[in-house]
This record gives sequence, C-alpha cells and structure tokens, in this order.
Amino acid sequence: MTAKITRINPDQLHTTPGYHHITVVEAGRTAYLAGQCPLDRSGELVGPGDLGAQIDQVVANAVAALSAVDAGPDRVVRSVIYVVSDDGAVLGGAWRRLTGSALGPAFTTASTLLGVARLGFAGQLVEVDLTAALPERPASR
Repeated sequence: MTAKITRINPDQLHTTPGYHHITVVEAGRTAYLAGQCPLDRSGELVGPGDLGAQIDQVVANAVAALSAVDAGPDRVVRSVIYVVSDDGAVLGGAWRRLTGSALGPAFTTASTLLGVARLGFAGQLVEVDLTAALPERPASR
C-alpha cells in the first residue's frame, strides 16, 4: 500500500508558481535526504561558477538518492532550495530550471526557495533538501 499524499492550495492563500502550500501524508514511511550538492561521485564540485551545470548535478544526485529508497520525484512531500544569490531573476531562473528537470515533480509539493550568502563547499551555488513519503514495504511472509 502506498501512503496517500494530498497537496492543497487553500483559496485564502496566494496563487503559487507551481508548488502547493500544504502537503499531507496520511501514513507510511518517510525518507529525509541530506542536502543534495553539485558534487560528482568523486566529491568534486561540478560547474564552478555555472549555476545551470550545478543544478543539473544536484538533480542527478537527488534522483539517484530517491531511487536508492525506491522513490521518485513524485513521492517528495517537502523541498527546500538554497541558491547563492539575492537576485530575484537568478532565483526565478533556478526555480524554472529545477521545475523543468527530471526532478520537477518534487517541486509541486510544499516548497521553499531561499537566496543565501554561502553554502558549505567553496564555489557551491545551489543545494536541494528533500523529504519523501515512501511506498509501504511488502509484508514479510
């Protein structure tokens, strides 16, 4: 049995650019992913100075992490996106690239986009933090 996920935008709240104000998970298991960074498998920063390349690596890493727990982007129930910028156009561009990516369905849920001064790795421009509702495990026999 798969946990039921309901996404809600109450009429009393503002219209969103694709995310939902509220996500409700009825039951089930949950996975909390560490912030996914633009690092390759060897731990090297991908795309120094290139936000687009870094977003693409973060997407690949997040999809791999979700796959490791038998989930896809549609099972994400909360996302937080950190972008090193205080420019609304840069933040909006990052949002559009993420929502148009293979990870896009993850951002139709409760989501927060933050412009920050710095992230953990030198040259890092983006990080994505995800929480996913996992499918129930089959009963053992």
